[in-house]
Amino acid sequence: MDSQAKQLIQVLKAEEHDVLTIKNMVGAADSAVMAFAQQQKRVLCTRNCSDFYELHQNTPGHFGVLIVYQEADSRKNKSYQAIVNAISKLEALDLSLVGQIIVLNQ
Repeated sequence: MDSQAKQLIQVLKAEEHDVLTIKNMVGAADSAVMAFAQQQKRVLCTRNCSDFYELHQNTPGHFGVLIVYQEADSRKNKSYQAIVNAISKLEALDLSLVGQIIVLNQ
């Protein structure tokens, strides 16, 4: 999870999602974050949409990228619980996310 939203991380963990953050990688290049996710065989969840969309295109076979867009109008943004619900629904489908990019709030 490249998003450091503490409340989102708490909700994910409370719902028993296996969460690993990049808190030790603050300031690292996005490519390093993607490489770390690959090394750890993790799906990456990010709000840094444009950069990771490009990395998704340039990194075939990654373990999946979940995108959360943030709107200038905060009323249009998904709540943390809604983000977690979307992730839970994806998990329940048991689909392979390898090489996929999925927008959670569209």
